[in-house]
Amino acid sequence: KNILDKRYARAQLPDGKLGELVDLISTIGFGGDANQARDLLGQVYEYFLGQFASAEGKKGGQFYTPASIVKTLVAVLNPHHGKVYDPCCGSGGMFVQSEKFIEAHGGKLGDVSIYGQESNPTTWRLAAMNLAIRGIDFNLGREPADTFIRNQHADLRADFVLANPPFNISDWWHGSLDGNPRWVYGTPPQGNANYAWLQHMLFHLKSSGRAGIVLANGSMSSSQNGEGDIRKAMVEADVVEVMVALPGQLFFNTPIPACLWFLAKQKVARPGEVLFIDARKLGTNVSRVQIELLDSDIERIAQTVANWRGVPLDVGGDISEYADVAGFCRSVTLSEIAEHGHVLTPGRYVGTEAVEDDDEAFADKMQNLTGLLGEQIAKGTELDQLIRQKLGGLGYEY
Repeated sequence: KNILDKRYARAQLPDGKLGELVDLISTIGFGGDANQARDLLGQVYEYFLGQFASAEGKKGGQFYTPASIVKTLVAVLNPHHGKVYDPCCGSGGMFVQSEKFIEAHGGKLGDVSIYGQESNPTTWRLAAMNLAIRGIDFNLGREPADTFIRNQHADLRADFVLANPPFNISDWWHGSLDGNPRWVYGTPPQGNANYAWLQHMLFHLKSSGRAGIVLANGSMSSSQNGEGDIRKAMVEADVVEVMVALPGQLFFNTPIPACLWFLAKQKVARPGEVLFIDARKLGTNVSRVQIELLDSDIERIAQTVANWRGVPLDVGGDISEYADVAGFCRSVTLSEIAEHGHVLTPGRYVGTEAVEDDDEAFADKMQNLTGLLGEQIAKGTELDQLIRQKLGGLGYEY
């Protein structure tokens, strides 16, 4: 990666030195181990996907979801085996991360079956290549196609759904979708597909299945054109399991704040409750315009959810007890959510972070602070006099 970092800029110079890029990759020593070679080539491919997404800006988001977001979805869902589905799969990052997660937790390649769909022909090919060079079997449908209008996995019922659909798309509706069986909780508005995606993914889950979906923050509280009624129906049906508010600037392609919806067709743990996590203060700057969730941040979110579910984070691991943390997480009953108009914004429920009390009396604290301020003002006056003196010595008076 260091070599690629140093040479990437030259590979995209205006004179189109594509040959340099080809020569660079051809010098990588893949070795004799086929699995290691596939993994290394896959890392190179994933690296360039991320670089191109960053360079392309808004258009880059059409095929690439930042890795830290994908890792968070996968860590919370724990897709160890079964069918994994992404109805808007982009370049296939959700599938790749699922396989990495399984291998890192003692499983093996092929423990999950991959199903996806993508409407953009170029992105569809990128996904196929991304999976093929890693030796991952997949079914992305016969061809690129619109998921809503030409659903190529109509009979699929998946164990896990992981998806980052395009936010707030307004040109998705087609007359043939009226009365579609996917709209179990209400017909989504024609001007916004957010609740169409949510219901599409619920429709494709097994009875024991779970879904993790990235959506715009507005989806948690919008009430226009019947969206509030659909959200109310979903909450009352107890299919909303966990809501996570994410920090801003995670995406290459949009400044719109995002959140994670975790849905369960039939809750095993804590029926009648929803876990809210406010992760907006997590993450670190990796550039002036980009924030990334650290592995420690992802583990904190995933461990909180595992504790709440009453299951170990890792297979065979210990089970830790869940506890609400002011300002970060809280388990909320459906009746309380109803009192808030079925709004699912975590900040409304988790409260504010607890501030440590140092037991210092207010009067004493104000006296100490006032004294400190006086000292700083005095030092400021001394510095002013010193500056005047130095400038005067140079012949500059003011």
